Amino acid sequence: MSTELISLILGAGLNLLVALVIVRFIYYPGTQDKNYVFTFLAFNTVIYFVLGMLTDSTLSVGVGFGLFAIFSVLRYRTDEIPIREMTYLFVIIALPVMNSVLMAAGSVAELLAANAFVVAVIFALEKGWGFHFESSKRIIYERIELITPANRAALLADLRQRTGLPVKRVITGRIDFARDTTEIIIFYDEPKLKRSKQETAPSELTRQRQPVRTSD
Repeated sequence: MSTELISLILGAGLNLLVALVIVRFIYYPGTQDKNYVFTFLAFNTVIYFVLGMLTDSTLSVGVGFGLFAIFSVLRYRTDEIPIREMTYLFVIIALPVMNSVLMAAGSVAELLAANAFVVAVIFALEKGWGFHFESSKRIIYERIELITPANRAALLADLRQRTGLPVKRVITGRIDFARDTTEIIIFYDEPKLKRSKQETAPSELTRQRQPVRTSD
């Protein structure tokens, strides 16, 4: 086997290993959603081989940035991708660009250090170390007698009981006295592992009662 072929295989193996660590042990446990796993790993593998076969590092970087430009325009227009998945997709695309250039240059130490640093940063961000996350939901509430400042404690207690969420504060929006409803936004601290799923899922109250629209 030639030296170039061995270098290509070793680089592809390392690149795939890093992508597997990010997707399987950082991304997937937080969502339990397999819809993007195939996309992430397929993109990562194919892009590495495309760039790894280019001997000119300047050309490889140019092709890499061209891929970023293409995907920023396309953005999978058939389905809207959440910003979290878009970030992971960007990382998964950037990894083979970085790895192919460093592997071609023979910078093994820099290659290992860069991949380890990327994995460490993503892991720390996913775990939320040093960050405080607060989620919110917009719901329609029918007990408008509780929205007065004097009944704020009773309002929070009722919302906590009915939603099952640790509601901390509430912002009151439009009030419809004809239907005795009001639109409110509740804020609460959410468990880190459940954050990504529940941010996009509508609340039970929202599913049961559609927002009331009144003329301005």
